[in-house]
Amino acid sequence: MAFFDKLKTKISDTFSTGEVGVGTKSVTSVLIALLLLISIFGFLWDTEPDLFNVVSATSEMTNDLGVRNVPGSTTVATTMTLADILLHKPGGFLTNDIAPPGILMDNVPNWEFGVLVQLRDMARTLRNNLSRSQSQSTEDEGLVAAENQFYFDNSSWMLPETETEYANGIKALEDYLIRLGDDNEQSAQFYARADNLRTWLSEVETRLGSLSQRLSASVGKRQLDVSLAGDPSAVQSTATQMDSEVKTPWTELDDVFYEARGTTWAILHLLKAIEVDFRDVLQKKNALVSLQQIIRELEPTQDTLWSPLILNGGGFGIVANHSLVMASHISRANAAIIDLGRLLQEG
Repeated sequence: MAFFDKLKTKISDTFSTGEVGVGTKSVTSVLIALLLLISIFGFLWDTEPDLFNVVSATSEMTNDLGVRNVPGSTTVATTMTLADILLHKPGGFLTNDIAPPGILMDNVPNWEFGVLVQLRDMARTLRNNLSRSQSQSTEDEGLVAAENQFYFDNSSWMLPETETEYANGIKALEDYLIRLGDDNEQSAQFYARADNLRTWLSEVETRLGSLSQRLSASVGKRQLDVSLAGDPSAVQSTATQMDSEVKTPWTELDDVFYEARGTTWAILHLLKAIEVDFRDVLQKKNALVSLQQIIRELEPTQDTLWSPLILNGGGFGIVANHSLVMASHISRANAAIIDLGRLLQEG
């Protein structure tokens, strides 16, 4: 009882001498300092990585590993570099953060998701097509592991954490790259063929087409259902309205925009890697310049964004619509990719 009596006396003295006010000021000062620190880190982390030279990155990587630079090395090394930047850019991987400022940010996490989708698509194409001579050939075990690692949940923060799984995916790709450049190792192959390139381009075409639609829907538009067009005997599981309005919610405009920025950032590097590894195929098909034009169409998507907000001005209004500008670049690139795929098949 003596302890509680002393505690009550101490509390009474604190209130009577005004020490509570001093304590409150101290707590307020700490909270303000913490908020300022969070804001500074949030500002520093809210930046997108710059473009890098895929040829230089590949040469540096193969030299460090002590292996030859062979067809396929640039594509694999570029994929690894994209994944490494995803994990080690300022702030690291933010999507799975559970503490500020990461948990309060959404621009960079959406950018990360755009890059991640391209990593997954390339890992799957490497496993299923680029490393196999035909459909009945054996899969490369290292690429099987790499694909599985990159498909791990991107929001897991522990047991296991996402960063660890993606780092294991990079290691699996590194093992494949080492075997690819080893003259004494024949288990790893990369087949730079036109049909393999078309397979990956069809993946890119699908992703860009979806993004273009979502970006264009920033202002809303009337859309007819053309799902069954061209086939009078076609059916679908559930009936849909013939005429509907498609519009991206205003709360998701910046999410879609930054996902598009991440997607095009990754695709730009992969296209430049493809230009190196598939140069002979592209030249024989007279399609090299077509690929280079696609790269030109996508480069403006990485221009500096000067506005602090993603604006959603309508149509020909006085306020810019960043989503429509991005959709324009992506649509042009997507149309060129479709033409390139047709050229690779028929040229």
